[in-house]
Amino acid sequence: MKLHDTLSGLALLLLALLIGWNASGFPEVPGQQIGPAVFPKALAALLALCAVLLILRGRQATTEQAWVQLGAWLQSPLHRRNFLITLACLVFYVLASDFLGFLLCGIAILSVMFYALAVRPSRIAPLAVGLTLLIHTLFYKGLRVPLPWGVLSPIQW
Repeated sequence: MKLHDTLSGLALLLLALLIGWNASGFPEVPGQQIGPAVFPKALAALLALCAVLLILRGRQATTEQAWVQLGAWLQSPLHRRNFLITLACLVFYVLASDFLGFLLCGIAILSVMFYALAVRPSRIAPLAVGLTLLIHTLFYKGLRVPLPWGVLSPIQW
């Protein structure tokens, strides 16, 4: 799918405004000139500048470009199915991760996606478990991202 530059620019400008508005609520740090809102606001300003340039480019386009141009992949039933499976997996994670936890949701999602992509059935379970544990270790231990444990909270490691 291809969007007109004006539409992309408007979406990026809205995102920049939301980032700037959210960062303005960050607390000030007493005794420091640079607080936690400085870098998000600077990035929001740069994003807004890029958005304005995109909007101007879209308005100056010499050829008539459609506002939204659908991609050729939408003609393929397989690609549409995989897209819907991906969306369903994301919704499943959002709804179930607090209860089931990252590990169980990750294993379930990877299993479904591997099955949809025709991975050999004998490899689905080991890959899903191994990759989920690897991702969990990288984020939970390495990056210290608090992933939900869900029903497995009694055995946190």
